[in-house]
Amino acid sequence: MTEPISLDFIEEIARQYGYWAVFLGISLENAGIPIPGETITVVGGFLAGEGELKYQGVLSCAIAGAIVGDNFGYWLGKWGGWSLILRVAKLFRVETARLEMVRVQFGANADKAVFFGRFIALLRIFAGPLAGISGMPYGRFFFCNAAGAIVWAFVIVTLAFTVGQIIPLEQLLETIAQFGFWAFVMIVLIFAAVRWFESRREPQLDLESDRTEGPDLGDLTDLNLTDIKTSDQFTET
Repeated sequence: MTEPISLDFIEEIARQYGYWAVFLGISLENAGIPIPGETITVVGGFLAGEGELKYQGVLSCAIAGAIVGDNFGYWLGKWGGWSLILRVAKLFRVETARLEMVRVQFGANADKAVFFGRFIALLRIFAGPLAGISGMPYGRFFFCNAAGAIVWAFVIVTLAFTVGQIIPLEQLLETIAQFGFWAFVMIVLIFAAVRWFESRREPQLDLESDRTEGPDLGDLTDLNLTDIKTSDQFTET
């Protein structure tokens, strides 16, 4: 990743540009540019708790920025392809191996990755471009993207707004980071549970299918009246 930007600088940008900082910060991050968009959003929620910004304004900008940014990332990936994403990742010092791992995981769970990926750093950055590269239908992507943006923005901004009135900003960011980690753990556990349930269910469905299959009566349709009479004659004798 890139060299970390100081919290003081981020806070200064958020204070100076307010809602625009939140909108553009999360838009650029979701478009595939590894900048601390979530941190800017957290600072925006914190400033709303301090009374310098309005909660509704920060929340609206976070939702709009997340949706717009991911849409831009989707078309960037669809038109630019994997090679363009690798060049962008290299420019911002994102390891290719990590990006390859994210790509494999995304391909198996595209819908879930777009929806839940906002709580995971690399997926939040590259979910949009990867959706475009993988050929995910735009309608399905837009729905998952918008739903995920609303949930993510509501959780992050509300958490920053409420908890930020109790603890310092630095501690708030640590709390958000821990929340993101445990959210990732929960998502992994949910995926694992779903796969385990599906693997247990498949043999049962196969067994039920075998039971419902009756005898093959196809051969009976080939019998003619002569065959039936012949059979009756053998029976009488």
